[in-house]
Amino acid sequence: MNQRNGWLLGFLLIPALVMGQRPEVEGMRYLDENRRPVYRENIMIPDVGEYRVLKCDFHMHTVFSDGHVWPNVRNQEAWQEGLDAYAITDHIEYTPHKEDVKVSHNRGYELLKESSEKNNLILVKGAEVTRNTPPGHFNAIYIEDASDYIESRDASEDEAAVMKSAEQNAFIFWNHPGWKPGIAGSYEWIPFVDNLYQNKALHGIEVINGFGFHMKALDWCVDKGLTVMGTSDMHNLVAHEYDLSKDYVHRTMTLVMAKERTAESIREALDAGRTVAWASKYLVGKEENVRALFTSCVKLMPVHYTEERKNGDKINYYELRNNSDLYFELDLKEGDTTRRVVLYPRSVQQITASEDTSSLIAEVTSTYVRSDRHLSVSFPLQ
Repeated sequence: MNQRNGWLLGFLLIPALVMGQRPEVEGMRYLDENRRPVYRENIMIPDVGEYRVLKCDFHMHTVFSDGHVWPNVRNQEAWQEGLDAYAITDHIEYTPHKEDVKVSHNRGYELLKESSEKNNLILVKGAEVTRNTPPGHFNAIYIEDASDYIESRDASEDEAAVMKSAEQNAFIFWNHPGWKPGIAGSYEWIPFVDNLYQNKALHGIEVINGFGFHMKALDWCVDKGLTVMGTSDMHNLVAHEYDLSKDYVHRTMTLVMAKERTAESIREALDAGRTVAWASKYLVGKEENVRALFTSCVKLMPVHYTEERKNGDKINYYELRNNSDLYFELDLKEGDTTRRVVLYPRSVQQITASEDTSSLIAEVTSTYVRSDRHLSVSFPLQ
């Protein structure tokens, strides 16, 4: 991602927005050049066939549970960072600010409904069902009303608590299953989770949560047909947690391949499992989805030059183009060719191969399609 896209637009808007809205005052000088430019990132990812690739984060918190910010900050961050859709998923059972903030499980959504629409963002209503570990936490999005959810954390009510969301036809995913590995059963496919799965009350798993890649969870999603999710689980400011001064660093999110840029289309894509978790340099998901995304972004161009060496060997020159803001690292495994290629966002790399090489086979090491396997790709040369 180029984190400075749109800077010109931001600088052009600042004088109009700031200077144009207040009169000059004698004896005053406004140091507006020190203000942070206001602009929205423009994350470039091409369509994947008939699908648009939407940038979504369906796990974050506000002061209405254990977050550190008011809901409007979440909307501002989502707009600035180029997201298409997001959800506030405050905890139902855990509200440590209740002495200072009135507990209202629907309030974060209510406060953001209008502002998200003004910012052309898709706001999905959600909540985090926060059971003790195991079984752990579950996010429910596309819910109707969180006001009558079960607030007790007694283990006898675990199933009923999750089923409150299922009764509202929510999309339910298991959050960060590996976050407490020291507790027995916390990172296992336990009977409680299997029961949800068998009763179609579990639809996905949070494979990447912020900075944690739960690798076993990827295998569960692949083997059981569950949707791969990536989220920030943001409690603080995004800029406080992520080193945005570094290239390619951004909040963890889910890339959703949707037919249209609507809440309904996103839900259809989630139900169908057309997602890839995106965590800065890494793409994680089911092989068919990661492959489709890679193929839409990376193109090998025809031979543009042939070099004949003194021994008679002929070497062909090609360009490998990345037309997206995604980052790819490739290790070439077969063929007489360049061995390692880094495709930076919106960049071109030159590679060579002997004239008699029919194809190049590479592992995209910045991707995972199983916990122990990267995406393998082939580029035909003849």
